[in-house]
Amino acid sequence: MKNFALIGCGRIAKRHSDLLGQNQIRGAKLVAVCDIDYSKAQALSERLNINAYSDYSEMLSTEKIDVAVILTDSGSHAEVAIDIADKVENIVVEKPMALKIDDAEKMIEACEDNGTKLFVVKQNRYNLPVTALRGAVDQGKFGKLNLCTVRVRWCRTQEYYDQASWRGTWKNDGGVLTNQASHHLDLLEWLGGDIESVYAKSMNAMSDIEAEDTAVVVVKFCSGALGLIEATTATRPKDIEGSISILGERGTVEIGGFAVNEMKIWQFDSMSDQDNTIKEKFSVNPPNVYGFGHKEYYEHVMSVIEGEDIPMVDGHEGIKSLKLINAIYVSSESGKEIFLKDSPVFKKLGN
Repeated sequence: MKNFALIGCGRIAKRHSDLLGQNQIRGAKLVAVCDIDYSKAQALSERLNINAYSDYSEMLSTEKIDVAVILTDSGSHAEVAIDIADKVENIVVEKPMALKIDDAEKMIEACEDNGTKLFVVKQNRYNLPVTALRGAVDQGKFGKLNLCTVRVRWCRTQEYYDQASWRGTWKNDGGVLTNQASHHLDLLEWLGGDIESVYAKSMNAMSDIEAEDTAVVVVKFCSGALGLIEATTATRPKDIEGSISILGERGTVEIGGFAVNEMKIWQFDSMSDQDNTIKEKFSVNPPNVYGFGHKEYYEHVMSVIEGEDIPMVDGHEGIKSLKLINAIYVSSESGKEIFLKDSPVFKKLGN
């Protein structure tokens, strides 16, 4: 049995604690939680009958922790991870792994120097329709890819942003691209392949925040395919979709719903019996935007810890979407097409 602890007890902590604290993950046990706002940690600990702390250093020195899960504001992920890399054998960090590319690289280095496994949360890769789509890509069912698109049309009101002072700030959060759409950008690159360049426009449509709540991006893949990113938290009055579509010379797939969990289109020139059942099999929409992938994600983490598997999203894989986000922001600010080979850095993000 591996002992888990949560560092940060904000909005996303409930999703993690529901799985880890209710014996839903094989071999995992949540034993402690921590937040600088002790009342948040205390409320979570009382619900799960575990220990609460306001200082993670105290928690790690008091409890026997095998896996620390970092759920603090995005701007502090790197600081916490680097600080505890010599104190735990495994670190799970929520998306994005950091806001500054330099900080992400330091996280990777600190963990490698201490022999600590670093996992970045990308649960949408484990959604059942997404795994089917990845299989089709790997099998070459699409032939040449032509167009890859992600859409995030979610609703986040001003009340949401006002609930925490870090939300929507360049220093600690970023905008819709860094926060809500970062999973979808990861899927776009993971499924569509390496990206050559981006051309972006962004704005604040509905929110009083520093960063953007709406963005559109034209993507050019190294393969020659094109792509589109549409991301907004200005959808009203409620969430519409979080989707991805892949169009190739021999087929088209679209996964929709509001959490990339609902197979809408699965069509190829040559359809097997299995192909004909996939749309029906993977058409269930989850109850919230977090989807069904967290459980499968943690099962994978446990398999890696036990030496049964290799990590799908370690630090080196997790940093890819951060580099993409930086390039998009540089393009939006400069009004130019930005090439990822030039390693662009958006200086406002994380500062």
